[in-house]
Amino acid sequence: MDVYLVPIGPERYELYCEVPDEPEPLEEEEAPAGFFKRLKQRFSAMLAEAERERRREHSDHEPPQGVLARMKRRTLRYVAESIAEQRLLWYLRRQISACLFFPDDLEEGRAITILRRQLGRDFEKHRFWLIVDSLGFVASGALFLLPGPNVVAYYFAFRMVGHYFSLRGARQGLSGVNWTSERSGPLSELRRAIDLDADERDRRVHDVAAALKLENLVKFFERTAMPS
Repeated sequence: MDVYLVPIGPERYELYCEVPDEPEPLEEEEAPAGFFKRLKQRFSAMLAEAERERRREHSDHEPPQGVLARMKRRTLRYVAESIAEQRLLWYLRRQISACLFFPDDLEEGRAITILRRQLGRDFEKHRFWLIVDSLGFVASGALFLLPGPNVVAYYFAFRMVGHYFSLRGARQGLSGVNWTSERSGPLSELRRAIDLDADERDRRVHDVAAALKLENLVKFFERTAMPS
């Protein structure tokens, strides 16, 4: 697995990776056994549908017909955005080796320190929200007395599983992954592109994305980098 330490400011970095659009199976194909296992299988099915909807939305610009169809598309868009934010950690939890690519104007020891600090923050953040959402899920059980689907419970269940996988990924990255590292000249170009005018910055970032063969790096950089 390749992970990139992307500079988004003079001293600010974000971890980034690209993985296949189709999410990996979360469980073996077998009959569900136990509440949490069923919940993970539903979560996996929702991720797959959200990814298909995201690709369909790029190719089909016609809005969906009907209120329910539009609500479903908005929901799946939210799911797809959550996938983009947490995909690295979700995939990292199954890895035993990974390579960190870092800007070549940064010392290797500093890059590893930033990596571990970021994973440590992710671990603490997702542990906190896993506790919060678990409490919310338990509290939402009172709504089962009302007719119709318990949307609140499904919302907390989705967040709970997502934070659980992110927590596992951060922990695996800290203690279970054998990290190697490699300098990258193109990543240093991103740092120098931050303060350029919009047109030149866009051209430079596209060049870096092409050099690294990272299809979605441009969107990621536009969303996270803040020009001074």
